[in-house]
Amino acid sequence: MAAVVGTSALLGSATALAQASIVIASTTSTEQSGLFGHLLPEFKKATGIDVKVVALGTGQAIDMARRGDADVLFVHDKVAEEKFVADGFAAKRQEVMYNDFVLIGPKADPAGTKGRDIVAALKKVATANAPFISRGDKSGTHAAELRFWKMTDTDANKGSGYKECGCGMGPALNIAASAAQGAYVLADRGTWLNFKNRADLAILVEGDQRLFNQYGVMLVSAAKHPQVKTAEGQKFVDWVTGPAGQASIAAYKIGGEQLFFPNAVK
Repeated sequence: MAAVVGTSALLGSATALAQASIVIASTTSTEQSGLFGHLLPEFKKATGIDVKVVALGTGQAIDMARRGDADVLFVHDKVAEEKFVADGFAAKRQEVMYNDFVLIGPKADPAGTKGRDIVAALKKVATANAPFISRGDKSGTHAAELRFWKMTDTDANKGSGYKECGCGMGPALNIAASAAQGAYVLADRGTWLNFKNRADLAILVEGDQRLFNQYGVMLVSAAKHPQVKTAEGQKFVDWVTGPAGQASIAAYKIGGEQLFFPNAVK
């Protein structure tokens, strides 16, 4: 009888271990920048919880979380995130970290965009009919790009060089790098710093306050989706917004340059 009880206990422990995992719907930038490759082993070491990341454009990641196919949502489109909370799909949104967007383009800068003003730069791209690669995928970066275009007087005519790829940040950068003379593209700094196939591309516009890029994290509501792993998901939210997770974010660097800046408020 004791042997049976022992076996049952072992099976119970094995089941508990098997359940110690969560799914995070996140942006391509957190994945392609290498941040998750840095963070998740530390989270696993601290909690024993495995994490599967599904990296999508922010709009697609939010849709995934709305369907209940993720336990945690980690994205960068504050307006869409606040609507996600308002619609009852999460109890609250917590800020985690920020970086910034940059305008990438050919070093020769044929459209003359170089500077600190993203709106003026996009006007020049449109006027010059310069090649511009838009994500076109409803991601946080795409949403930001569209906001910047709306600030210009050329939004209705972005120039004959404007193309939507419907793709992630890495592929969009690859397309820009492979264009005959190089193309312009809006990117998050983290993915750019981790991007290897730069060809003749360089950062041309940075430092505009409008390029600020905030990330938020939300635990998907179990009231909407009872299958959500609330306890495990909350552990991730608490860790990434707590001292250990925030320190880990700050420690992630490429070539000595910090990619993300923690700013969670407890």
